[in-house]
Formats: sequence, C-alpha cells, structure tokens
Amino acid sequence: MLYYALVFFIVAIIAGVLGFGGIAGASAGIAQILFFLFLAFLVISLIMSVIRKA
Repeated sequence: MLYYALVFFIVAIIAGVLGFGGIAGASAGIAQILFFLFLAFLVISLIMSVIRKA
C-alpha cells in the first residue's frame, strides 16, 4: 500500500511539473489517502502485536 502511495505521489509531481493540475491534484489526493490508510494499518498492527504478547 505504501508502494502505491509513492507511485501516485510521483505521478502527481510529474503531472504538476508538466502543467496537468487536475491530474496532479487527484493523484496527490489518492496518495494522501493511501498513506494515511497505511499509517492506520501500521498502528493497528503494532497494537495487536502488543496485545498478543501480553
């Protein structure tokens, strides 16, 4: 999931440099959503790991 967030971020940067504002904004939004989903799953995974060890 983090890989796809980075891919969309790179697409957003390239599209922004080339002047495609709509595509850049959409790609940046998708990258942001995927990144925060990754962080949420990471935190849930860490909490579940601590609970299982206890």
